[in-house]
Amino acid sequence: MPDTRKIGFVFINRFADWEYGLLAASAVEWFGAEAISLSPGGQPVTSTSGFQLTPQRSIDSADNTDLDAVAIIGSDVWTGDGAPDASGLVNAVAARGGVVGGICAGTLVLARAGLFRDRAHTSNGRDWILHHLPTYAGAERYNDLPHAVADQAIISAPGSAPGTFAKEFIGALYPDKQSELTEMRTLFAREYGASS
Repeated sequence: MPDTRKIGFVFINRFADWEYGLLAASAVEWFGAEAISLSPGGQPVTSTSGFQLTPQRSIDSADNTDLDAVAIIGSDVWTGDGAPDASGLVNAVAARGGVVGGICAGTLVLARAGLFRDRAHTSNGRDWILHHLPTYAGAERYNDLPHAVADQAIISAPGSAPGTFAKEFIGALYPDKQSELTEMRTLFAREYGASS
């Protein structure tokens, strides 16, 4: 029986087009995962570039009990007072041992949910995350790095690091596939190695 792991991708209005594509496509095409799009209320959302997405499900944790992982995709809407509350979903996935990731402003969701309390993590910069959440639990575990950080199946990344976000997320979801992950990293690193 195939081991198809389900990843929920949370999108809200003005979601960042460049932050999810490598993770979603690589996980499905190379690792056999199933990608499921989620939004608040299951309502259509529009990306930063104006692309429209009609999600398959809501972000309600009761609608997503089968998820093995969830990735919160960045949007500047996460920084505002009217940001949707996805803490129920991320905490439910984490509580059952699933992988939870946030990239760019999606890291604010993980911080608000308390998932950085005892875990190393990163975001768009120490000053940036403290500006938005000055008293979040785990601030002392912040790592000011340009690439993704993984700690106990919690993955975080700045918006400029979709490549390492994909690698660390897939690595946490498929810990037995390290050789395939090395191939993936080598393949995409060639682009930068060959450019001047």
